[in-house]
Amino acid sequence: MPQERRWYIVQTYASYEKRVEADLRQRIKAMNMQDKIFNVLIPTETRIEVKDGKSREVTRKLYPSYVMVEMILDEQSWYAVRHTNGVTGFIGAGTYPVPLSQEEVDRIMSGMKSSKDEPKVDIDLKPGDVVRVVAEGNMKGFTGPVVEINAKKSRVKFKSEVLGGAILETDYKSLEKI
Repeated sequence: MPQERRWYIVQTYASYEKRVEADLRQRIKAMNMQDKIFNVLIPTETRIEVKDGKSREVTRKLYPSYVMVEMILDEQSWYAVRHTNGVTGFIGAGTYPVPLSQEEVDRIMSGMKSSKDEPKVDIDLKPGDVVRVVAEGNMKGFTGPVVEINAKKSRVKFKSEVLGGAILETDYKSLEKI
């Protein structure tokens, strides 16, 4: 078995990722495996979810039922991870765990970092939905159907019924779905 530090994917029971992470961290300490198992990570992303004009930040698992483990793979470290409550096995060929390539690790890590720096926005609107401007200002009370959504810029264009079908653009937070 290889004697270098690599990342591996461990499969868990559904919704057991946090429990496996906590249990594995305890096992690492109890079995004195800090020199072989270095890191346990649940790949997540941060999103801003907008519903009914209210936004909240949520954390979502990128890969439900999977946990990443950075370790030196040998019989002891394999046993410690494999026999942690909630772990169903390693991802690999047959019974032999296959490590992630450095490109895969870099892609996952950069996706997690970028979602924390600039969270993705999930807006509970789609073209055709009728909205009303609820924010204070000169457009308050205007209504109309959504024409276009730019989640990256948090902007929504809608056709104003008050101004005879003119296309207006505003921040998604200033709208409510009717």
